[in-house]
Amino acid sequence: MLIEGITLGWVLILLGAVLLLIEAYQPGFFIAVPATVLVILGVLLLLGIDILSSTWGLLAGVVAALVAASITVWAYGRLTPGKKPPTTLSRDSLLGLEGVVTREVTAGTISGKVQIGSMEWSARTESGSVPAGKRVIVVHSEGVHIVVKEIE
Repeated sequence: MLIEGITLGWVLILLGAVLLLIEAYQPGFFIAVPATVLVILGVLLLLGIDILSSTWGLLAGVVAALVAASITVWAYGRLTPGKKPPTTLSRDSLLGLEGVVTREVTAGTISGKVQIGSMEWSARTESGSVPAGKRVIVVHSEGVHIVVKEIE
């Protein structure tokens, strides 16, 4: 069993290392947890702990895997960036944002322009018109333009 345990131990360590490399090159798959568990189980087999047939060995393997998974999840959370606003804008993310009219916005055309943050958007209103310089809020978006209403 010792020879088989050593061979299986190296296979688990190698498989865990490959999964860690995949996670390093393609982050976000969250395969670091099973990779770490495989490495720990492989090390336990190399140390001669029979995690396959012994009750105590199986218990040690489960405990080691749970501890490794917990530490990996904790470390992963500390290394990843915190919650930040999205760096890309989709038309749905504009809903509720406020801006300033830079070119008169009317209901019949999308020739009006609204400045939201550092970006300028083609805009129209649902009814009436809003002159340049007025503050507006985005009520919804359609295709490549937004629909706004004046903030009273």
